[in-house]
Amino acid sequence: MALLGTMGGMTYRSMNHIFSSVLLLSLLLPASNAWAQKDFKLDESDNWELVKQPDPSSPAGALARARELLASGQPDRAYNMAYRWLERHGDSSLAADAYLLRADSMVAMGDYYESLYDYEFVIRRYPASPTFTLALTRELEIASLFANGTRRKIFGLRIGDASDEAEELFIRIQERAPGSQIAEQAGIELADMYFRQRRMELAADMYAIFLEKYPKSPFIDKARRRLIYANIATFKGPQFDIVGLREAKRELQQLIAMRPAEAERIGAQALINRIIESEATKLLTTAEWYNRVGDPIAAEFFIRNMVERYPRTAATVRALEIIPGILTQLPETILASAPNYAMLREGLVDFDRAILLDPPKVTIEGERPMASRQEPPIIREGNDMPPEGTEAAEALKEQMRRAESPVNIPLGQPMPIPPGDDP
Repeated sequence: MALLGTMGGMTYRSMNHIFSSVLLLSLLLPASNAWAQKDFKLDESDNWELVKQPDPSSPAGALARARELLASGQPDRAYNMAYRWLERHGDSSLAADAYLLRADSMVAMGDYYESLYDYEFVIRRYPASPTFTLALTRELEIASLFANGTRRKIFGLRIGDASDEAEELFIRIQERAPGSQIAEQAGIELADMYFRQRRMELAADMYAIFLEKYPKSPFIDKARRRLIYANIATFKGPQFDIVGLREAKRELQQLIAMRPAEAERIGAQALINRIIESEATKLLTTAEWYNRVGDPIAAEFFIRNMVERYPRTAATVRALEIIPGILTQLPETILASAPNYAMLREGLVDFDRAILLDPPKVTIEGERPMASRQEPPIIREGNDMPPEGTEAAEALKEQMRRAESPVNIPLGQPMPIPPGDDP
């Protein structure tokens, strides 16, 4: 096993919090044998009264003394006592508590990586002991430190990256305590670490797994949002795979349907519009590549697909600008079935001009009517006609009726979308 430890981007307050937590847990959490602890009860004045303590000369008494030293802020002395205790009583029933105490002492001294050896020993050797859960909890705290920038000590200096150790710990915690709250915390922190490191493919996978395994988690909304962002970020450009964008669009559409307020807050429809534009650009890039390698038939096929599926995108406008050069290379049989691209291009130009030159009139109470700029229509696949009743809508319908092509469809019916996302 590659073990761990260190500290880098951690604030003094965070260090103090971890140190105090270890001391408090070491003092208050029960050991595997109740007689190894001091027993207190409240007296009539509501003060704690010591009623029982182990014999100081016994192994239990020595271990209790080491725990007191750790709680009083003397982790070095507590470590030495626990170390000597284990040399003498390594086979005792209290050995699991002694290993845990020695690891806690190292954490209190800032030796996070070294403490993991003892925590791992407890987890592997004593899986049925109450110290098992405590050791897992301590490992989760250390993994969180490493994931958030804490570095390993190398030659006494905190200069070693510990993100690999954090990743390993998060995965092992989920394997050792499946379905538990500790595993849930480890799962979301592992996904967040991938997200911060810009390892978006892994982040998307982890957030998807988290949503499936913990549907009632308080982190569910965060995981759903970041799954969308991670999938979008996996798209490296139109020359690369587009699967992540399709997954993001699907998640956004589900979010709009199920949680419209949350979708509005993150701008889901705007993200979908951008994804649709990217999908169209992907088809345009493919068409341009086929044209460059001397396959104009395939190039025209992809542009025809764009006109049908993404008629109101900037990529389609660019495609209609380059299509004349492609058409000159096509055989007559292909040209006979091709759309009237000149007519379609003219219709798009007329539509855009109508929006710019004929903005709607908005009347504000108490003022004269004034013109306001109309927001661009929402891009929707397959049915992107101008608003019904406008001159632009009638002009575009007339152009399509006159164009004898696969996109010449009966009025009132949506444009057909081929099955699947690729032609």
